[in-house]
Amino acid sequence: AATKLASAEKLMYFCTDQLGLEQDFEQKQMPDGKLPVDGFLLCVDVSRGMNRNFDEQLKFVSNLYNQLAKTKKPVVVVLTKCDEGVERYIRDAHAFALGKKNLQVVETSARSNVNVELAFGTLVQLVDRSRGKAKIVPYFEALKQQSQQIAAAKDRYEWLVGRAVKSHREAWPDVSRRMRPAPEYQDYVYLEGTQKAKKLFLQHVQRLKREHVERRRRAYLALLPQALDALVPDLDEIDRLSRAEAEKLLEAKPDFLKWFVVLEETPWDATGHADGADGERIPFDLLETPAGERLYEAHLEKLRDERKRAEMRRAFRENLESSPFVTPGKPWEEARSFIMNEDFYLWLEEPVYMDIYGKHQRQLIERAKEDFQELLLEYSELFYELELDAKPSKEKMGVIQEVLGEEQRFKALQKLQAERDALILKHIHFVYHPTKETCPSCAACVDARVEQLLGSRFARPPER
Repeated sequence: AATKLASAEKLMYFCTDQLGLEQDFEQKQMPDGKLPVDGFLLCVDVSRGMNRNFDEQLKFVSNLYNQLAKTKKPVVVVLTKCDEGVERYIRDAHAFALGKKNLQVVETSARSNVNVELAFGTLVQLVDRSRGKAKIVPYFEALKQQSQQIAAAKDRYEWLVGRAVKSHREAWPDVSRRMRPAPEYQDYVYLEGTQKAKKLFLQHVQRLKREHVERRRRAYLALLPQALDALVPDLDEIDRLSRAEAEKLLEAKPDFLKWFVVLEETPWDATGHADGADGERIPFDLLETPAGERLYEAHLEKLRDERKRAEMRRAFRENLESSPFVTPGKPWEEARSFIMNEDFYLWLEEPVYMDIYGKHQRQLIERAKEDFQELLLEYSELFYELELDAKPSKEKMGVIQEVLGEEQRFKALQKLQAERDALILKHIHFVYHPTKETCPSCAACVDARVEQLLGSRFARPPER
């Protein structure tokens, strides 16, 4: 209860970061000599202490107050540790203050930094009556306001960190130095301290690192099917291998190191592989992860499906070749109904069927045309005694078609009547004007082949 205090060589504390780390900060001491005391903060611990009787504590506080009252200096009762306060202790402390000339009471928590400034401000107002009277805010209301203030400051600080830190490789000393002039940084450090600011920075960096690793994981998984296609494209090579045997086979491939890298430390995402110069190659231990195993199994299934589809394409071609219903010129829409009940029908897509059928039709038509050409040669006598211009009359064409009509080679082109008539006319033209240009064999005409052969054998040497 002294009104003057000696404070020489007392260390000044000026921020929460300094507690316990005094040597890391600039050492400032209180000035020499005596300081006058203008008022008192009478602190009452309202938490549940070990082996402590609150009633006895309150008696000690009452005796202390009696000593303070003799100084005629203003007194403010400060309830401390309200974040762990016992309701009865708080109520009894208020009753004590009410009984002592209605002392002002401020409920505080130093740990949560609630109402600490209010306690000093209230005492300053009692010392200097010219100042405005401080409004006493109950602890829980002040805690709510403080929480809202901290939450808002935290949001602004996190926004600042998100804007300032784009890489998970950033270090706190460099970043904190860049952010120090920003009010968002200053406000949050003032309320919560540098350690909590650093903690939020580290959380942000960890989030960036997780996102970076996840991007690399997706890139590796996207590349893995290509690597498997390149290294083990043959189903027979891996179909009956265990996982361990398959991995040994992959490692033995000449191009293995083009696609994969075997790390000394695993798992890969706990190492710096994704940040290294070699980070583009797939870490081999990724194959042992669930996602890697699924892609390997998908590769096997793809090869099995490809083999099955190849078998189905072959079966479809064989079915077309043996089917009496597939004739030259028959549209796919008419032929489809003959194969819909076959086992292979559901294995292939419609465009694949149409492509195979189209190729088969071209072969059928070509073969049927060749057979029809042979038929025309066999019935050469039908094409004698035509007009001089080698144009058959309507009656003559009727006779030709009537004679040939019973031949199977004629009937084979019944869905291609225009092409069949064109072949007849072409044959007539050849009969009356036999040249290599009108020859039914086209490029395979013997005259044309002889010319080519003679040209290649007796080519003139270049002039010197």
